[in-house]
Amino acid sequence: MTYAIIGFGEIGQTLAKTFARKGIAVSVATTRDPESFASTAVAIGPGITPTTLAEAVEADVIFLAVRFQSHPDVAKVLPDWQGKIIVDVTNAYGVSTEDMDGRPSAKIVADAFAGGRVVKGFNHLVAAVLDQDPALQGGRRVVFLSSDNEDAAAQVGALAEDLGFAPIQLGGLSEGGLLVQAHNKSWGRLIFKDLVRFG
Repeated sequence: MTYAIIGFGEIGQTLAKTFARKGIAVSVATTRDPESFASTAVAIGPGITPTTLAEAVEADVIFLAVRFQSHPDVAKVLPDWQGKIIVDVTNAYGVSTEDMDGRPSAKIVADAFAGGRVVKGFNHLVAAVLDQDPALQGGRRVVFLSSDNEDAAAQVGALAEDLGFAPIQLGGLSEGGLLVQAHNKSWGRLIFKDLVRFG
């Protein structure tokens, strides 16, 4: 499996550090020329490769770490996302319910990435917490995952374990996704919940 992170702000860089910590290679991209952020990427670790957006979308699993409002720009890069898993790390805080037609934000992302399998995840912790080693006090920090595709959720769950986290599956995007989504000025009930699983 090949991995890419699209978006290299605070969350994108933090995700890259979680890959580097475990020695798992990942490409990182933005809409900018990779030269503009290459030094930051290289400083994180040897397996972090700055690349173009066109190259990043060739990966099997793509972490979408851009602003929610920017996801359509990324979705336009490919006409069909068949065979791809998109991990939706976005948060739609400040986006009105009307603008989302009353739907969960992850459903909107899933519609934009036609043919792809979307897994909502890695979005409920702030960067400063996500940046910490997930192994603590003999347990592992929890990440919540939700998807309408069980196989995609299982694959991202396996990756989360490889990264040192304890994945908890929340079910479909319209059910579990609501627990970890933000919209208007409100946060889902599981957002910011920093939990540790033992055993």
